[in-house]
Amino acid sequence: MKTAVLGSGGWGTALALVLLENGSDVTLWSYFEEESKVLREQRENPMLKGVPLPEDLRLTSDISCVKGCPVVVLATPSFAVRSTAKRLAPLLDSGAVVVSVSKGIEKETSKTLTDVIEDELGPGHPVVALCGPSHAEEVGRKVPTVVVSASKDQKAAELVQDLFMNRRFRVYTSPDIVGVELGAALKNIIALCAGCCDGMGFGDNTKAALMTRGLSEIARLGMAMGGKKETFAGLTGVGDLIVTCTSMHSRNRRCGILIGQGVPVEEALKQIGAVVEGYYATATGKELAEKLGVEMPITEAAYSVLYEGKDPKVVLDELMTREKKHEIEDSWV
Repeated sequence: MKTAVLGSGGWGTALALVLLENGSDVTLWSYFEEESKVLREQRENPMLKGVPLPEDLRLTSDISCVKGCPVVVLATPSFAVRSTAKRLAPLLDSGAVVVSVSKGIEKETSKTLTDVIEDELGPGHPVVALCGPSHAEEVGRKVPTVVVSASKDQKAAELVQDLFMNRRFRVYTSPDIVGVELGAALKNIIALCAGCCDGMGFGDNTKAALMTRGLSEIARLGMAMGGKKETFAGLTGVGDLIVTCTSMHSRNRRCGILIGQGVPVEEALKQIGAVVEGYYATATGKELAEKLGVEMPITEAAYSVLYEGKDPKVVLDELMTREKKHEIEDSWV
């Protein structure tokens, strides 16, 4: 099948290679011609070192490559999803499926990224979210990986499942696109916090507690927005949370480590050298929680460190000394 992947970062490139391995005719699009030129000349993405780009992987900076593609994968950073979808809209074939693989929530509107894409494309183009515990560095090296294809359109979700699935890249389907996207986006907040704890020298006990309670508040917000509780116990909930909070592939965790070590937030973001989605998700998550009346103490704590300059150690102490609670909030209600 002819497919186009828009966004030549590590994740877009890794997914393009999965599609190519599965027999698709794949074009990988870069926003900048200079980036595409480097890929064409070096046949390697600097973000996926050691992973060769086969000669039959087409590389371009011309977005008209989407013409004639029944499936288009949108793999830009979250802040570029709307502008890219807007450019994409007049070029898409009728009925073409768009696959969102970016993770985040739009800052200005607090919308999920598939909602943003639907805004720009209008009716007639099924949108699928492909998410799960999946580092590009490992997918590029064909490390066994399992993800979820979620959509309101079952046939579209199954089409994407068939297109991507192979012996090393397993794909489940789900109708809960809201829960899948929110789990994938909000876990980056907790990963920043987990990294911060690592940077401050705390241990496994601290991280386990942070991840568990973090998952609780992700699920609370997710369900308030229409997601299903069981989704947050799945691959895009607890699965994605585990991989992002524990791996050094995670930009969010690495950024948190620097902040925990005392590096100023702006400098930490700069040192990572790529988009740290959790930084933006923290502000959006806090805004959504306040709007919907959902308690999210870890997200609020992260906001106070990232945007208000509070000392992470002071914030952690405040979390530890909050009023007493029952672990399962509604168990005696």
